[in-house]
Amino acid sequence: MWPLTALFSTDPLPAIAGEGVYLRVPQTADFAQWRDLRARSRAFLTPWEPLWPADDLTRGAYARRLRRYARDMLSDQAYPMFVFRSGDDALLGGLTLSNVRRGVCQAASLGYWMGEPFAGKGHMRAALAALLPVAHEHLQLRRIEAACMPTNAPSVRLLERCGFVREGYSREYLCINGVWEDHLLFARLRRDPIASGAVREAPSRAAQ
Repeated sequence: MWPLTALFSTDPLPAIAGEGVYLRVPQTADFAQWRDLRARSRAFLTPWEPLWPADDLTRGAYARRLRRYARDMLSDQAYPMFVFRSGDDALLGGLTLSNVRRGVCQAASLGYWMGEPFAGKGHMRAALAALLPVAHEHLQLRRIEAACMPTNAPSVRLLERCGFVREGYSREYLCINGVWEDHLLFARLRRDPIASGAVREAPSRAAQ
């Protein structure tokens, strides 16, 4: 298991280094960057996210978010990370391993977002490439699941390029921007290689 106490250590905070990016747990000092990036990217993000609460970008809501993050990490339920650019520490986006299931499952769900100014530049692919070994080896997650709307072509490409296998299609899977939307279902096992560019789908099985 990842030493959870390290996530709350004093400055400098531990980080996961990637190619041109690094990931670390959100902190109080990140509020202004987070608020500004989310506000600037609102129109870009809302078609792919649940409805934002009216006070979502306020300092009070952010503080409640951090308290929830701390509870989730200490109870091994979720692991939120912000993604920063290595050169200038600019906040680029975020990702979360949530709904952690232990016992006979050893799985979690992956979610992510990228600020509009930084989208399409390979930053999230670099962030996932850095996170996946930590998720599989340190958090001992055998299976990482992800879902995205069929119309979200950039997200589909991202998951396929990071070695996720398309496993299915779920109708009205999540309520996105106030509408129950169908989603494509993906998963990556610890043993799965990084995709070489070809689309990989789960093998079909003959009817029994």
